[in-house]
Amino acid sequence: MAIKKTATKADPGVLPPGVWEETMTRVDTTPATSGRALLLVFLAAVIEGFDLQSAGVAAPKLVPVFSLTPNQIGLFFSAATVGLIVGALAGGRIADAWGRRAGLVLSLVTFGLFSLATALAASFDQLLIMRFLTGVGLGGALPNLVNIADEAAGPARRARAVALMYAGVPLGGALAGLTVLSGLQGTSWSFIFMVGGVLPLLLAPVVYLGLPALRGTTAVRRGMGDSLKDIVAPPVLFASLALWVSFFLGLLVVYLLLNWLPQLLVAHGLTRADASWVQVVFNIGGVIGSLVGGRLLDRRHPLIPVGLGFAATAIALLMIAFLPPSLGWMLLGGGLVGGTILCVQAVLYGMAPQCYPFSSRGTGVGVAVAMGRLGSIAGPLLAGVLVAGGSSPADVMVALVPIILCAGGTTLMLIARHRREVVPA
Repeated sequence: MAIKKTATKADPGVLPPGVWEETMTRVDTTPATSGRALLLVFLAAVIEGFDLQSAGVAAPKLVPVFSLTPNQIGLFFSAATVGLIVGALAGGRIADAWGRRAGLVLSLVTFGLFSLATALAASFDQLLIMRFLTGVGLGGALPNLVNIADEAAGPARRARAVALMYAGVPLGGALAGLTVLSGLQGTSWSFIFMVGGVLPLLLAPVVYLGLPALRGTTAVRRGMGDSLKDIVAPPVLFASLALWVSFFLGLLVVYLLLNWLPQLLVAHGLTRADASWVQVVFNIGGVIGSLVGGRLLDRRHPLIPVGLGFAATAIALLMIAFLPPSLGWMLLGGGLVGGTILCVQAVLYGMAPQCYPFSSRGTGVGVAVAMGRLGSIAGPLLAGVLVAGGSSPADVMVALVPIILCAGGTTLMLIARHRREVVPA
């Protein structure tokens, strides 16, 4: 792959959007090649979504086997989240240094092997270590998936391609939830970790053989420090800060809902089985919302539709807070919340690669994803503090409204500035 750089202003030492516009010339840009790349990253995202929610699905059967205390359960969940942060930083750097394909294959093999090792764990300490290492692999996959999807599509469809890939994550989460509701998990807590380990190992060689080795061409091999300097250099510092804030607040809301929504619904009056169905519908709504988010960002004037997407998320949260506790209403509310929150999250994933030059894009996306993972830690903790303080399920949902509106504000500022700065070559 060759990179053609067209200068629109004096070179300031870094290549931000609007100062340099990059045109990537691929060896093969046929629709069949792009379609194959998108199919592969979509399948990888489905498997990633499955593995991300596997711990929550396995927990009810795992707890009695290891006699886990509530604190140990929290550590078990947190171990993967910490691994996700480490993996996102490493995966972004690998994407720039070794290429997107190599980074994705390495991530698939890593979380596949350690998911299988989780299924074979014989003690709590082993569970903790294996789940952390699984998280490292999972975290490393996403920056590579985002960049491959972005680079496989033409300029007019980049956000749509990223959103299509990202739709695989909630679909995988829905499939993980269905393993419990359908009874496929049987009596063994390890079943879901075995499935989550075998699938990425089967996909890894297919990805290696089916994807081109996407990689930037630069005159001098650049180190990690150079890439980090690029993403905090003055021309792109605002974009980086806006991305980090938006990712942190957005994933705070997403992971609070993923971890606490079933429990909040049970406290609201639903049965555990009904709450599980709402969680599945939440993920299915997320699949649809992700696809919509990409189309919003690819519009010629995306500010108003994206702003309406964040407003719709706030309204959906208020709806589920005050709807009566019946299965029908909660299915409707859960689908709307899942669809709207993952719609705006897909906007962020589609926007992230457009903020950085090719040479440091993997690192930039990786750091943004890592910031989001910090939000994914803060979200469940915030819910725990609110519930412990006596907040009702409705109170928790209402508390999320200003958070998602703040995320919307920073996202809209980022889009407005990016569109204003981009100068046609």
